[in-house]
Amino acid sequence: MGPLQQPPRLPGGSFAAWSRDRLALARRGAEECGDVWQLEPGVYVAAAAGPCEDVLRRARDFPKASAPLFPPLTPSSAAPTSEERAHAHAARMRGLRSQAVAARIGEIALGTARFADRLPADQDVEVLPLVRHTLAEIGLRYLFSEDAPALLPFAARLFLAREVLASPSRWVWPRWVPTPARRFRTRQQVAFTEALRPVVRRRRSSGPLGDDVLGQMLRPSPRYGLLPEEAALDTLPGITVATFEAPTRAAGWILLHLARYPRAADRVAAEAALLPADPAATTSEHLENLRYTQALVREVLRLHPPSWLLTRQARHPTQVAGYTIDAGSTVLVCPYTAHRDAREHPEPDRFRPERWLDASGSPTTPGAFLSFGTGPHGCEGAALAMAMLTLLTAQTARRHQLSEPPGPEPSHQVTTFVGLATAGLRLRATLRESAVPYPLG
Repeated sequence: MGPLQQPPRLPGGSFAAWSRDRLALARRGAEECGDVWQLEPGVYVAAAAGPCEDVLRRARDFPKASAPLFPPLTPSSAAPTSEERAHAHAARMRGLRSQAVAARIGEIALGTARFADRLPADQDVEVLPLVRHTLAEIGLRYLFSEDAPALLPFAARLFLAREVLASPSRWVWPRWVPTPARRFRTRQQVAFTEALRPVVRRRRSSGPLGDDVLGQMLRPSPRYGLLPEEAALDTLPGITVATFEAPTRAAGWILLHLARYPRAADRVAAEAALLPADPAATTSEHLENLRYTQALVREVLRLHPPSWLLTRQARHPTQVAGYTIDAGSTVLVCPYTAHRDAREHPEPDRFRPERWLDASGSPTTPGAFLSFGTGPHGCEGAALAMAMLTLLTAQTARRHQLSEPPGPEPSHQVTTFVGLATAGLRLRATLRESAVPYPLG
């Protein structure tokens, strides 16, 4: 039997229906049409793990969008070359790989303990701004070490620019139109870059370069030589915001589950009780021993992947799951539905962290997990994000019992446009009887 010509079209599927309830339509498409389905002509949804992984791994056939959120500020003639981009990526990965993260677990733990210590007790609090500030502090310190505090206000405005630019709009303007949101983005990007430029020049002129991610980018490469200043500066706004933007969305879902599943939270707290009293003394071995906590984090990310929908473009005619995909078509890769496929995870809608542990309590991978993507464009900071989220979960549960505010009003609103988030999430923290203040210095 030859390949099918087109994926099935979802009855009633359209951009208008999609904009009304993206999650519901994504699930209906997967249930009624199968692993790959058509939303509108030229727009396809990869809904199951196999097609999702296939599209993400075939980066040459399905490249990412050509317009980054923070495009280079330099003129096109002076923009980083493909070789310089490869150099910058390799340098970033030296600072973000698992071994590098493991060496800095103590400072990550110290930051997450500060969040638990700052969380007001016995009052309803909107938690995401506090989470975002904490993760931004941790992320920037990981990238820039002692230079982070001076850069933090500029990073906060970069995030705001990203939120404004990504907000829903009635109009889709051509990329060359200088809309107010794009002009605001450019101003904040310039401000961040100009704040970072003297840091780069100081480190290169007088040293030391540093062992952080910036230091890795400033070191000469045996293959590429010295990364030009503009190439280093152009790549850093995006990675700076990425260190805390998606992790903040993930943390919102995790804290909500700690509130809704107190037995799971108690189990995390019991595990976290074995962490050092001084958070700065936490090591990668301590992190590895938080097995149930890591399983809980992975289960929340399975149910609520912060980046629940990834967009790719078909470069030329090709096939996915036996279907023909025309050149220029848009393929929406949907980890949300792939994770809720019973073929991958039995009882897929049930919150069950134990599925990520084997009979002996050791970590296992029972099925698809695409919360950090996969393939050449998988999340560079996956190891850092998992460390931050695991330690934030452990330190919070160790110190507090969380609950949703009483009353008929929902504690949050689910938003899906930028990512899957718990907008306006309000929780109440109650100190555990065994909680003692952390020695934060």
